[in-house]
Amino acid sequence: MKKSSASKKTVPAKGAPAEKATAKKVTAKKAVADDSAAAEAAAEKATVKKTAAKKTAAKKTGAKKVTAKKTAPLKRQAPAKKPAVAPKKAAAAVEGVAPAKTVAAKPPRGESRTALVRRARRINRELAEVYPYAHPELDFENPFQLVVATVLSAQTTDLRVNQTTPALFAKYPTPEDLAAAVPEEVEEILRPTGFFRAKTKSVIGLSKALAEDFGGEVTGRLEDLVKLPGVGRKTAFVVLGNAFGRPGITVDTHFQRLVRRWRWTGETDPDKIEAAVGALFPKSDWTDLSHHVIWHGRRICHARKPACGACPIAPLCPAFGEGETDPEKAKKLLKYEKGGLPGQRLKPPQAYLDAGGKPAPPLGAG
Repeated sequence: MKKSSASKKTVPAKGAPAEKATAKKVTAKKAVADDSAAAEAAAEKATVKKTAAKKTAAKKTGAKKVTAKKTAPLKRQAPAKKPAVAPKKAAAAVEGVAPAKTVAAKPPRGESRTALVRRARRINRELAEVYPYAHPELDFENPFQLVVATVLSAQTTDLRVNQTTPALFAKYPTPEDLAAAVPEEVEEILRPTGFFRAKTKSVIGLSKALAEDFGGEVTGRLEDLVKLPGVGRKTAFVVLGNAFGRPGITVDTHFQRLVRRWRWTGETDPDKIEAAVGALFPKSDWTDLSHHVIWHGRRICHARKPACGACPIAPLCPAFGEGETDPEKAKKLLKYEKGGLPGQRLKPPQAYLDAGGKPAPPLGAG
């Protein structure tokens, strides 16, 4: 019995070495697996990092492109074309020449039709206070002298016409006298007004028409006046408004440029300007309105250097700032009675003289 127990103690258990070997193998496999997992994890981390780096680089590149696009210099744009300016005198259409395009001036932003009418009428009221003595600046004593003087005023100043007509009317006081005149003699008198040959033809022609068709009297009808040689709607309205007291709008060069500058209309054709402006005012205001606008254009709101700093309607003018805005400098730009200079007429109305106006000098004086 003792032997058997001893033998049991000393005899090693079968399979022990095999179990140890198996355990070692399992441990080795686990280590390898752990190493592989670690390697894979490291690889994944590296891949994630690379992907993130690529995304970041892509974002930076995109941002650079956007910045480059934003900061890239703009292509130089061609300067905007200037709107067509109406000629000084409406000329007849010439064959083969395209008519000038009408460029509409934009009204002040947000200004309704009602607001435009109110602003336009307020401007006229302000000008009426500044020029209460406004009058036609052509010297005349009767409708015949006025129609002739108005025809002669094309492409020259009223002053030059006023300096020229005394000699003309002294020699040819009636339509019958001028109709029978020798053209060369009339040309010599009218030479200072410019375009004297064409003007001679017109005044002799209209005098013949008055003598033959209207009994030597200037008609007070628009449709008859415009049939006379050299007489258009502008001249007709000057005669109707100032010789017959019939309302009319005189669309001369000053009137055309000021109503566009004030954005009353964007039209350039005189007839369309007349219609557009006439719609803003009652008919009874038309003649005086013409005088106010023309006077303001001659004295303050000049074409090249408007005296904005001395303008009484500056708060109502959308073009304020186009000229000199400094009050002292602007005062030096004023002309005629506002600047202490004589007006256009040699024989102005008494109201003008009472207001401080001075008569113009005769031809050849000074």
